[in-house]
Amino acid sequence: MTGTLYLVPNLLGATPPQDVLPARTLAVARTLAHWIVETPKPARAFLKALAVERPIAALSIVEIGERPDALRLQALLAPAHEGNDVGVLSDAGCPGVADPGALLVAAAHAQGLSVEPLVGPSSLLLALMASGMNGQRFAFHGYLPARPEARAAAVRALEAESRSLRVTQLFIETPYRNVAMLDTLVATLAPATRLCVAADLTLPTESVQTRPARDWRGRDFAGYARRPAMFLIEA
Repeated sequence: MTGTLYLVPNLLGATPPQDVLPARTLAVARTLAHWIVETPKPARAFLKALAVERPIAALSIVEIGERPDALRLQALLAPAHEGNDVGVLSDAGCPGVADPGALLVAAAHAQGLSVEPLVGPSSLLLALMASGMNGQRFAFHGYLPARPEARAAAVRALEAESRSLRVTQLFIETPYRNVAMLDTLVATLAPATRLCVAADLTLPTESVQTRPARDWRGRDFAGYARRPAMFLIEA
């Protein structure tokens, strides 16, 4: 018999696991001895917070890498073929969404392994839920360009697509560039285009605000500096 590949959602920040993750997710994660993770250090911190059944040092914690090839994927999934259940863990949120875990899951399906997603926080869906924007048609674009001119051009293109297709556009930024992103957004978006900023989701400092771009202008964005945030626009 082969094992199951469990997709285990990670926390979105420093908060007690039981405040965010349901009982079954916690129960399954605490029993797993084999882990494939985005980055080992935050994975160990997460497993320590879970109070897993085995000592952390006794667990197999293997980094997936950004672009694992077929041989690497085969090696990563070997424990499952030997009958062991295996957990997949991102640095934050749901594995397989905007991280290399999707390649691993695709390989697991191709190799006939059972794949089971567990319930937990997704910053994309939480932000969309709280934004008041179109939840029937939406697209996630990851990171926009870092250079100011290219970033502004990307924002204009996403706004135009939102207007023509009636789609909500979601994207993220490295937290230390949040202020620069907001400066670009308020300078580039049409006055009536709605902008939502969802910061510190699931944390005590969580804030979600949606308003037309014109109402964001002139505000001090320093409060968003270095906070994990999702940005959403709807034209």
